[in-house]
Order: sequence, then structure tokens, then C-alpha cells
Amino acid sequence: MSAPTEPRTERCAESLPSASDDIITKIEYFRVPPRWLFVRVETSSGIVGWGEATLEGHTEAVEGSMKDLARRFVGWPTDNIEDIWQHGFRARFYRGGEVLMSAMSGLDIALWDIKGKRMGVPVWSLLGGAVRSKIPVYCWIGGDRPADILEEAKIRKAAGFKAVKMNATEDLGWLDSPKQLDASVERLKLAQSVGLDVGMDFHGRVHRPMAKQLALLLAPHRPLFIEEPLLHGHINEIASLARQTGVPIALGERMYTRQDFRPYFEAGAVDIVQPDVSHAGGISECKRIADFAATYDVGFAPHCPNGPIALAASFHMDISAPNFVIQEMSYRIHYNTTADLGTYILNPEIFEVVDGMVAAPTAPGLGLVMNEELIRARSLEAEPWGNPVWRGKDGYLREW
Repeated sequence: MSAPTEPRTERCAESLPSASDDIITKIEYFRVPPRWLFVRVETSSGIVGWGEATLEGHTEAVEGSMKDLARRFVGWPTDNIEDIWQHGFRARFYRGGEVLMSAMSGLDIALWDIKGKRMGVPVWSLLGGAVRSKIPVYCWIGGDRPADILEEAKIRKAAGFKAVKMNATEDLGWLDSPKQLDASVERLKLAQSVGLDVGMDFHGRVHRPMAKQLALLLAPHRPLFIEEPLLHGHINEIASLARQTGVPIALGERMYTRQDFRPYFEAGAVDIVQPDVSHAGGISECKRIADFAATYDVGFAPHCPNGPIALAASFHMDISAPNFVIQEMSYRIHYNTTADLGTYILNPEIFEVVDGMVAAPTAPGLGLVMNEELIRARSLEAEPWGNPVWRGKDGYLREW
């Protein structure tokens, strides 16, 4: 029998030069209500950085990937963000996908937070500096009944928003009655009636025979954009739809790397990309996606119906990206049954919306002051969140 070999180690903190002696000493993650997964990274200098690895409906899978990343990267220099990103993405041979990329997102965001805090500057300063001082934002409107839509639109406008997004339709079959599309137009007109710009989210639940008709009907009413008019993966079909409508087409929340976006750019299928910083490899990869999009004169509007850390990270990309368009954010009381954007932070004013915009954060790192005591307490009781699933009138499964 041969002698046992020394187990290989992936820890190579000393193998590359670093601008700082600061190393990762601990990586933790916290599942907190309503559905968020926060990442805490502690360093040898005592700096703590926070990231977010929220992946709605897949929390436990991401936690497993986070455990692996923690085992691999404790002891690595915090300054070498790109080296850590490359090893996280490539060193396990199999790469990409929503689970790994979400876990990497949480770690990556926290490392940028650490670097900003160590250098005493906001993260946007490390991304090339500011090209704007304010961030245009929009939020979601729910509801199906006309009275509910109108009431929610009024509430959002009173809260300072000038733009919102809403479902284009709750339920359509593969080929449904054309009359079913009339309600979608009325939804748009109701929200616009209070003076809001409105994006219409098809959410991939509308199939090609109906999507073509719906895009045509919405166009005269000038929605801000139509989002996921077909499920991602239908590249040629979305490109064909793009040639049939003058309404900007937005997509990208279910894509996680530059490689995922590339065929859409090359096909001319998209006008606005919407990567999510908590899904698509963190600040490092999302900034690269934004730069890639600019090559094709495509706008950058990060997806973010998630927690405060992901939103703050998005703000820093928005401030520094020349092709930034508008930022999605949760309405503050959208999750008021369990938590909202201000629940786990001590400086909720960072998210104040004035005249449709949020001011650029100026504090070092992400600019958030986390309520760590509450995060630890709430994480002990949080159950995994499951997204709603429903069937249409014909009994067939519908997209969330």
C-alpha cells in the first residue's frame, strides 16, 4: 500500500503579491427574513465587510456553496478581489449557474466593501469614480384589480418615485383570446394616469404568439420598457420581436455572466440589460457586463428587488457606469410583514427617494451601517423562502 499523500490545499495567500497585509479570517452567512442571505467577511485588521447572496427560492443551495467558498478563501488577502473571483469561478472546473454565482456575489460585494473601508473611500471611487451624483430609481407595483393598481401608483408617487414597474399580465396561455390583452393595456394606462413612467414586466410568462400581439398593443402608450417579453434562451425570437417594436426591450435578471449576455448583444435582441448584483458574480462581474453592454450602446439597469446590501452595491455601480439608465429597488414597506430595506441597517436614510432619485452614497465602502445584533438574532428563526407557484385557468403551470 502506498503512503498517503498530503492533501492538496487551495490556500495560497502568500503566492501572489498584495497591496495590503489584510487577510480574510472569517466568512459567515445569515439567512434573514423576508428572503435575504447576507454575507459577513471579517479580516485580520478588524475590518468587516458585508455582501448579499440572495437567490430567491434557492437559499439552502447557496448556503452550501457559501460553505465551500468559506473553506477555500479564509487566509487569502482581501486586496486581491480579482484573483479570488477567478479562483471562485474557475478552480472547481464546473462554473457559472445561479447558485455558484450568487454565492460568489456575496463574497465579492463584501470584499469591495472591505477595500473601500480600508482606503476610506466609497466603492464607486474604486470603480473609476463618479459620472453622476444621483441615481434614478423605480419600484414595483402589485395588485390585479384596477382600484388596487391605481392606489399603489398613488402611494409610490407620494413616496418620491417617478417610475414604476408592474406585471404586464397575470395569466396568459400559449394562444389565448386577444381580448385578454386589453386588461394589460388598461393596467399600463392606470399607472400612467398619476404621472408615472411604467415598465411592463412580461416575466417570461408570455409565449411568442401572445407576446407579439401584446408588444404591439402596448407600444402606442409608450411604456418605459418591456421586460423579459420571452423567456431567456429564446435569443433569435427576442431579436425578431425587437425588430417588430420600438419599445425598449429589457432582460437579464436570469443571466449570470458576460458569456450569458454575449449572444443577446450580438443578435441585437436587447436595449437594456438587468443583471442582479446578488446573482451575477457581484460588483466585479456586473461592472464588466455593464462595460460590455456599452460596446453595443445598450443601457445598464440592474435588477434588484432584494435586500439593502445588494441595493447599496448596485448604487455604486450605477454611479460609475456611463451607460446606467435606472435602478430597481424595493418600495420601503413592500415587505412590511417581516422586514423592509431599513430593518437591518442603522442608516436607512441612504435609500431616501427625492424627485425620483437617490443621492450617491459618500461613506467608505458600501456606506451601510449594519445592525449585526439584529441580523444574528433574526437569522436563528428564518425559514427558507419559497416563491409562489400557481396554475392558470387551464391547470397548466405558470411562470412566477
